[in-house]
Amino acid sequence: MKNFLTQEEELELKQRHRTEKDRRTADRIKAVLMSNTGWSYREISKVLLLDEETVSKHVDEYRSDKKLSIVVGGSESKLSAEQSSELIKHLESRTYLKALDILPT
Repeated sequence: MKNFLTQEEELELKQRHRTEKDRRTADRIKAVLMSNTGWSYREISKVLLLDEETVSKHVDEYRSDKKLSIVVGGSESKLSAEQSSELIKHLESRTYLKALDILPT
């Protein structure tokens, strides 16, 4: 997959890489840039110390959605708003030192 970036995109990615503080995002940028210049996923994975599948995913996500950052958001809560509020109040008033203290007796 050689030369799928425009010159502007390539320049923007190189500039972003220079200022990127998150190592994982920097690795994604490098994977995209390397793939654009003709490196295979196997070669990129060896250099960046990532799995080939991860490199493939990074490049594919950039090509389809321009995704570079790791999005971490967790899952949807299983508790209602009232249950969450109750739990927060409880935890603010009680500190558990051991996991065994949390288990019901």
